[in-house]
Amino acid sequence: MKWVTREQIRVNRTATCWLVRRFLDPEAEFIFVPADQVACMQFKTNATGFDAPGATYPHKDAHGLCSFAALVRERLANDPALVEMGRIVQAADIKGELDNHPAARGLQLISRGFPLLTKNDYETAERAAFIYDALYASIKQDQAPK
Repeated sequence: MKWVTREQIRVNRTATCWLVRRFLDPEAEFIFVPADQVACMQFKTNATGFDAPGATYPHKDAHGLCSFAALVRERLANDPALVEMGRIVQAADIKGELDNHPAARGLQLISRGFPLLTKNDYETAERAAFIYDALYASIKQDQAPK
């Protein structure tokens, strides 16, 4: 399946790429375009758009959720670690919500560095997956019965 989003990916877009590849479609193909082209490209290529105006999963949906949190709520709400990650990504990504989760500032800072270390969005998505794998594993460990 194809997925399309805004170029120059950071918090929500890298997290959503990770979520799609790890839990929804390991063979997903991502397309990165300017924000004003996402809606058109999703229809032109039969892709699912995210984190952009007019996308299937916009930057902020009718419930106030970023695309990562919206996908978790819609398709993966039975995984408590993903629900917690949704809270972190939401707080790091949506303006004014940074104080809603203690881990959000760290994730925001890390994601600002992604484009400083990679040559394009494809490499960013691939390399950032390690961060989200580690965050997911850490949350799962914290949630495990003691």
